Amino acid sequence: MKMTLNALEDGIRAIISKMPEGECGKRLEALGLYPGKAITKISGMPFRGPVTVLLDQRQIAIGHGVSSRLIVDVANPDGKKA
Repeated sequence: MKMTLNALEDGIRAIISKMPEGECGKRLEALGLYPGKAITKISGMPFRGPVTVLLDQRQIAIGHGVSSRLIVDVANPDGKKA
């Protein structure tokens, strides 16, 4: 099921499906985020705060605006698309 990273519940593993275009997408790619990469949402802060994800044993905070444009697919426990 496709949804934005913001809409994903905390603790859920997902596969990145679509990245924002332009400079924003390039910055995310520099951090190691790209389509097909598995991530786990650790937390989302209230009141339009940042979203924290786990990527390759690193925690990365992504701003609310960017995370609302990052499309993910909920993954099965084995890490593949549901």
